[in-house]
Parts: sequence; C-alpha cells; structure tokens
Amino acid sequence: QVQLVESGGGLVQSGGSLRLSCLVSGRTFSSYAMGWFRQAPGKERDFVATINWNGRSTYYSDSVKGRFTVSRDNGKNTVFLQMDSLKPEDTAVYYCARRSAFCSGDGCADTVRGYDMWGQGTQVTVSS
Repeated sequence: QVQLVESGGGLVQSGGSLRLSCLVSGRTFSSYAMGWFRQAPGKERDFVATINWNGRSTYYSDSVKGRFTVSRDNGKNTVFLQMDSLKPEDTAVYYCARRSAFCSGDGCADTVRGYDMWGQGTQVTVSS
C-alpha cells in the first residue's frame, strides 16, 4: 500500500525558509509525477507545484513562483519543497500528492482531481 508522509513544517518568521519533505512508500515512486498543494483555514485546497517523474519538468502557481522550488530524489523515494522568502499568506497545511496515471499534464496537473494519493499534511505557519 502506498503511503505519503510529509515532514518539515513549523513556525517561521516572514522572510524565512523551510524545506518540506514527502517520503513515499512503495516501489513505483519514480514512475509518477508528484505535486504539492496547500490549504488555509476556511479555504479550498490550492495547487502549489508539481514535478514530473524524472525531475526535469516543474510547474508552479503564480503565487509561489520564484520563491519555492520543488525537487525529488528517486533513490530515496522523496519529493521536496524548498520554500524561501516566506510570507504570512503562505500559512497553510501543505500536502504532497501523487499525480494520477490518467493525468498527463495540461488541464489536470494543477488541480486536486489530477492526484490520486495524498499525505496527511504538515502545518506551515509564517508570522509577520
């Protein structure tokens, strides 16, 4: 059974940095694109970033472009989200997710419906 476990969240001051990790169990990690989403209280779950199976293609939401970097280590079954220049509006629970094999990219890679496995989330709080 595939499981996704996020770690690395916490409390940081505005302008600071955090690095999130997502460890994925199972043997098929390197076959799937992965993504990061976030959800603030009372709001919908929003797309943050996605990375293809070999790490050579990435895509970001406009709100984090230039500040966040997604990467992966297929040898360690882990995907990362490096978050720099954090702002209070980045405060949310951050989720990693495995992109569905039925979602090849355009039209679904930045949507919740494009992903079929989710972690439990890790809280990120940015103080002003």
